[in-house]
Amino acid sequence: MGGFNKNWQNNDLKKRPATPEEQLAKLKERGCTVEDEAFAIKTLTDINYFRLAHYFSLFLEGSGKYREGTSFNRVLKVYDFDRQLRNLLLEILEELEISMRAHCSNFHALKYGALGYLNENTFCKVHRHQQFVGRVERTIETNEDSEMVKHYQNKHGGKFPLWVVMELFSFGSLIMFYRDMKPQDKTEIAKEYYNMTSGALENRMDRLLDLRNHCAHYHRLYDTRICGEDTVFTSILAMRDIYRRKESWEKGFFPRLRQLCAEYADVVELERLGFPEDWEEKLGKS
Repeated sequence: MGGFNKNWQNNDLKKRPATPEEQLAKLKERGCTVEDEAFAIKTLTDINYFRLAHYFSLFLEGSGKYREGTSFNRVLKVYDFDRQLRNLLLEILEELEISMRAHCSNFHALKYGALGYLNENTFCKVHRHQQFVGRVERTIETNEDSEMVKHYQNKHGGKFPLWVVMELFSFGSLIMFYRDMKPQDKTEIAKEYYNMTSGALENRMDRLLDLRNHCAHYHRLYDTRICGEDTVFTSILAMRDIYRRKESWEKGFFPRLRQLCAEYADVVELERLGFPEDWEEKLGKS
């Protein structure tokens, strides 16, 4: 059975953790040039070596040595680019998620009532209602200390309208809610707000869930597949397809993305993010 290994006698667990100085010595031994050792040690003190190792691994050759020209500052610049890219994408993903919450909760509540989500007949035939209600109850319990939950517990007898529950949902729960809506309801939402089929909307939401989780947990984007064959570029295309603020994309997000790529052009190879040569033309218009 998998899970956390509690066998503290395991040899790996008995190893003494390396100091930042020892970590730096290991990097130098593998061929990494260090321009400023004091700065490098401070960096390794503030950023877990295991996290940075994911970026150093990009420069490893089959021999276990870093390829010629690998320097601490160069790898750190790739790390900084990745961090800024995640933050930039999270801004758009936040807007997309908030909009989707509003579209689903408003549509469902207006059609079936504030508590209509408690009626299994307001969902599709494959919807597992008991599991859904259980998930809602657990979500409320998890957020029992929030002022919003306390208010509805004390003032409304624990009855939570859909628009409140929806604000407590994770992005994954939001996607499950949309997937379980009646086919005609999903079609109306997809057409009215996104000008696409419900299947196309579900596809993009699933892909963006993986991207969102990747960014929210600070995972590396550079030279990484996000979901199956999805690259960062194809994920951004999916974002663009369902982003409703056209002017904000063209005058806000896109120029910032272009500026970020230009700033780090000396260390970042955009093809490692799946960007084609004409990426600016493809992404510039929403």
